[in-house]
Amino acid sequence: MSENKFEDLIYKKKTVFERESEEEISKMKEYGARYMKWLDKSKTEREASRNIIAALREAGFEEYDPKKTLRTGDRFFINNRGKNVMAAVVGSGDIEEIGIRISASHIDSPRLDLKPLPVFESDGVGYFKTHYYGGVRKYQWPTIPLSLHGVVVKKDGSTVDIVVGEDEGDPVFCISDLLPHLAGEQGTKPLNKAFTGEGLNIMICSSPALDEGKPVENDAVKINILSILKEKYGITEEDFLSADLCAVPATKAADVGFDRWLIGAYGHDDRVCAYPMLTALLDNAASPNHTLIAIFADKEEVGSDGPTGMKGKLFSDLVDKISRDLGADPAVVRAHSACLSADVAAAYDPNYPEAFEKRNSAILHCGVGFCKYTGHGGKVSTNDAGAEFSAKMRSLLDRAGVVWQMAELGKVDQGGGGTVAMFISTLNIDTIDIGVPVIAMHSPFEIISKGDLYEAHKAFSAFNAE
Repeated sequence: MSENKFEDLIYKKKTVFERESEEEISKMKEYGARYMKWLDKSKTEREASRNIIAALREAGFEEYDPKKTLRTGDRFFINNRGKNVMAAVVGSGDIEEIGIRISASHIDSPRLDLKPLPVFESDGVGYFKTHYYGGVRKYQWPTIPLSLHGVVVKKDGSTVDIVVGEDEGDPVFCISDLLPHLAGEQGTKPLNKAFTGEGLNIMICSSPALDEGKPVENDAVKINILSILKEKYGITEEDFLSADLCAVPATKAADVGFDRWLIGAYGHDDRVCAYPMLTALLDNAASPNHTLIAIFADKEEVGSDGPTGMKGKLFSDLVDKISRDLGADPAVVRAHSACLSADVAAAYDPNYPEAFEKRNSAILHCGVGFCKYTGHGGKVSTNDAGAEFSAKMRSLLDRAGVVWQMAELGKVDQGGGGTVAMFISTLNIDTIDIGVPVIAMHSPFEIISKGDLYEAHKAFSAFNAE
């Protein structure tokens, strides 16, 4: 008895294995397998948007009609330029009294975008010039297989979808690196100097165009590349000027470890939050008390700007529309609303303990991670959730039996980062960050726990169902 006398005074994280039943633990692996299949089909924000919309349509959601007056029970989605999706269910509760339950993730990930005029050749090798997107560590991208994804829009408005490098038998692409025998000078440079943005050129061809059996005189490799693209896709070099094309890792999501409890993949940040947010919405779409909005945003990795980013007015316009159609004051509705900003947490990595303050870091298998604030340095560029709202969310998840933990983004002066929470909270909406802990975040092969993923689904479901 004496050993447990003070047990309630001390906070200790517990793993999903300690907290969950055998039945729930079995569900975690099944849920993880479904997520892996979805993730492999959703490597860009355009692909994720298409797959989200397909799931919404199957569940009876209809495309938004701005001329229609919204009523209780309506389920609809907004397809914003093919790169951002907002889905909503109009609940039965008094929207002025209880507000809206909002979940917001992002579906863009760090990658290598192609420049507007990307094709060139040098000394018999053809390349794509790239402009990296988001916070990539450049040294991680050479010598891995890359696939090409995106869309080319011609001057006549016709579109060409391109995916190369994902199917068995497809070619892949890569960025070269120096052999160690010749990398003496490179090895003396800091990582951010040894690899440059302009040096991330993707090898795409190494043979010349032939004319009557002989290589053409000038730009033979470049002409061969363009000839292949013309024959396969009907596009010319000028068409790259109106294209959204990017290179991403060609690898598939895979179980990591003999016990298969971890998932390694490209794009966990932040599609590992988008997927449980989607499944939680679908599970609670029948007749919710709260009106629900799920946001799958674009451009978070580069500041959330533009019409498909969270700084755009579409979300605010949607809240106004729902409120007014239900006879409510939008300002009152926002004041009574609540948002889970669904973005990944930095998981403590035992291989790099010097970067983390362990007591306040997310730990693998200890559940979904709450982050009261993000930002950098002295909490710059952050939404710092209030104690009252934080306590309310603690209570909600505990009642629902969700395994969760509180987390920070590494040591105070080590670095930092932000989420969409700061933009939503400026609309007078209580907002807190919540997400799946990730090891090797922003790398081509990020790592998460199946247990933490499943707890994220439970958390969003509890939030929607209250």
